[in-house]
Amino acid sequence: MLANNLANSTTGGFKMDREFYGLFSTDDDPSIEGEPSQTKLPVIQKQWTDFSQGTLQPTGSPLDFGLSGKGFFSVTGPAGTPLYTRNGGFKLSPSGILSTSEGYTVNAAGGGTIQTKSQSPITVSADGTVEQDGQKLGQLGVVDFEDRSVLDKLGNNYFANSNSKAEPTAVTDTVVQQGRIEASNVAPAESAVRLVGLMRQFEMLQKAIGVTADMDKKALDEVARVGAG
Repeated sequence: MLANNLANSTTGGFKMDREFYGLFSTDDDPSIEGEPSQTKLPVIQKQWTDFSQGTLQPTGSPLDFGLSGKGFFSVTGPAGTPLYTRNGGFKLSPSGILSTSEGYTVNAAGGGTIQTKSQSPITVSADGTVEQDGQKLGQLGVVDFEDRSVLDKLGNNYFANSNSKAEPTAVTDTVVQQGRIEASNVAPAESAVRLVGLMRQFEMLQKAIGVTADMDKKALDEVARVGAG
């Protein structure tokens, strides 16, 4: 998980994963009073996605869009699957339809697509309204979920709704900024330090296992030598 976060520290719109800890309890041998005692240790139960805002970096490209606030761009993935992303690095398809870099169609608010009429540049207002040559082409579909735990990661930039009963709702207070793209919310220094610490801990556990194995082998050798005598 840490390695994946670090690898995507420069991926636009990437949201880092974190671990969720719980307690693992086990019954030990009976204590002096005859009552069994319990050992409790922290254990990683699952990982969760940190949806905190990344910084909006200027790109100068009129087809790059960053979201300042909550929500996701709604796109249509393979086989018509609705997907959601914070990566607003878009492009125009050969037919002039606004699409993601992978070729997924960007959805307009209320349904449909956003298609250009000419080669003129497009402008996007703060509410996501797309215009070209003074004519409105549509509004970018920006939606959010009340419970984001229903979102499963697909690749590095996309999320899919795992609960059909959890419907996305339109977002009205998020600002769309043209010519900017949201950077990853990964802090490279923090992830690197944690990864190094984790590797050192792993090495220590490996050495401990090795010492235990040597002690067991030595004990078996001693028992065999005594038996032979």
